[in-house]
Amino acid sequence: MDSSQADSKYRFILLAAKRARQLQAGARPLIQTTNTRPTRVAQLEVSANLVPFENLKADASSGGRAPSQT
Repeated sequence: MDSSQADSKYRFILLAAKRARQLQAGARPLIQTTNTRPTRVAQLEVSANLVPFENLKADASSGGRAPSQT
């Protein structure tokens, strides 16, 4: 398991699980493979950096809260 895109194994699993649910719901695979299992296809996609994600880090100056819009 290569988690080069994800910063931890936990994030890798979360990304792959979310993508596997999308595949089960009918989304088209982003990678060509002979494997038809949604979980394995999702793992391959995440490993290939084909599944975009946004890493939201808490801003230290705001105490972890989102900035207020005024």
